[in-house]
Amino acid sequence: MFSRIAPRITKLALLLAIIRGTASAQTGNVQRLLVDPKFQAAQEFIAKDHDRFVRETIQITEIEAPPFKEAKRAKAFVEMLRQSGLSDVDIDAEGNVIGLRRGTGTGPLIAIAAHLDTVFPEGTNVKVRREGSKLYAPGVGDDSRAVAVLLEIVRAMDSAKIQTSSDILFVADVGEEGPGDLRGMKYLFQKGPYKDKIKMFISLDPFGWGSDITTAGMGSKRFKVIFTGPGGHSFGSFGLVNPAYALGNAIAKLSKMQVPQRPKTTYNVGVVGGGTSVNSIPFESWMEVDIRSETKEELNRAVENFTRLMHEAVEEENRARSTSQGKIEIDVKLIGDRPFGEIFQTAPIVQTAAAVIRALGMVPTFGLSSTDANIPLSMGIPAITLESGGTGSRNHTLDEWIDVEKTASVRGIHIAMGVLLALAGMN
Repeated sequence: MFSRIAPRITKLALLLAIIRGTASAQTGNVQRLLVDPKFQAAQEFIAKDHDRFVRETIQITEIEAPPFKEAKRAKAFVEMLRQSGLSDVDIDAEGNVIGLRRGTGTGPLIAIAAHLDTVFPEGTNVKVRREGSKLYAPGVGDDSRAVAVLLEIVRAMDSAKIQTSSDILFVADVGEEGPGDLRGMKYLFQKGPYKDKIKMFISLDPFGWGSDITTAGMGSKRFKVIFTGPGGHSFGSFGLVNPAYALGNAIAKLSKMQVPQRPKTTYNVGVVGGGTSVNSIPFESWMEVDIRSETKEELNRAVENFTRLMHEAVEEENRARSTSQGKIEIDVKLIGDRPFGEIFQTAPIVQTAAAVIRALGMVPTFGLSSTDANIPLSMGIPAITLESGGTGSRNHTLDEWIDVEKTASVRGIHIAMGVLLALAGMN
C-alpha cells in the first residue's frame, strides 16, 4: 500500500513546491517593481490626474457606441490616445483602436484591452448625471471607465519615463457585447496585423475594487428564433395559426426549463419582435435568446433542451389552430458562439496579478466570466480579466452607475498598471 501512495505524495509535494517557488518569485519581482521610484512616480501622477480621468470617462460615455456602430467612439478615442502620448495608433479593419507603445523588444508582446461597445441601442440617452462622486449613465462602468483607464496608464508611464522590455499594445475593441460575438477580439487574434504576435493578454471589464482576477471564460450560445406563418387580417382570418402565439408559448416553455445551479447554467430571452400592425396576424415573430454555462457539457444539454422546446411550441400551435393557409415554421439561427477557455491559477500571469493585488493591500479572488479574454484563452494564450477600479452597479441597465471616489478609483488603476508593468518588465 505504501509503495503505491508514496510516489503520489512525492509528486504532490513537488507540485506544491513548484507552486510556492513560482509564487515567491513573482512576489519578489512585484515587490521590487512597487518600490521602484519610477513606478511610484507613475502612481503619484495617476492620483494627481484623477479629475481629468473622470472627465474623460464622462466624455467617452456620452459618445454612443451601440452594437456594430462603435465608429464614432473609436474615432474620438484615436485622438485621445494620440493626445495622451501614443503616436503609433490606428483603427484596424474590424474597427478596433490599436496603439503600440514600444519597449526594448526583449520581452513578449502584451496587449491590454477595454471594449468600446455597449449593449444599448442607437438613440439611448447616454448623458451622464453626476451626484457627488457617483456617475449615472448607460455604459458608464461597462466599459467606458476601463477605456479611460487605458489613457491614464499611457500618460502615467510617459510622465514617469517608464520603459519596458515588452512592446505593449493598447486596444479599445469592438463587438464585446451582445450580438457583437467578440468580433473585435476574433479579428485581433485571428486575422489582424498582430495575429500570432500577442503572447499575453489583459482585459479590463468592467468596474470593481480591483481584487478579482477572471481566469476562466464562460462559454455561451445565442440564438435568434424566428416563427413564420401565413398571416392575415385579425378579424377576417381569425382562427389561423399565429406566430405570436407560438412565440409566447415558446417563451413560457423556456421559462420553466430546468437547469443546474452548479455548474451554474442560465438562459434569457432578451429581445422580441415581429408583426406589422395591431389588426394583422403577424407573418413573423421572433426572439433572441442567450444560453450560458460554466461547463461545455451543461451548455450543450441546455441548448438541446431549448431546441426541443421551441419545436414543441410550433407543433402545439399547429394543432391548436387552422393550418388551411399554411403551417407555422421555425428557424433557430445561431447568432453568437463564445468559446470556453481557462488558465491555471499557477500560471505566471495569474500569480503576477495576485502578487500585485496583495502588495497593494487587497486579497485576490478568482472568478469565471464571459469577456474579451475568452478568445485568447480558447487559443491557449495566457490571458486574464481585471476590474478597472472603483465601485458601481446596475450595468446593462439604463440606471447604471459607478462611484469615482478617489481612493478606490485610483487603487484600481494602480493595480491594472502594476500587473501590466510586472508582466512587461519595467526597466
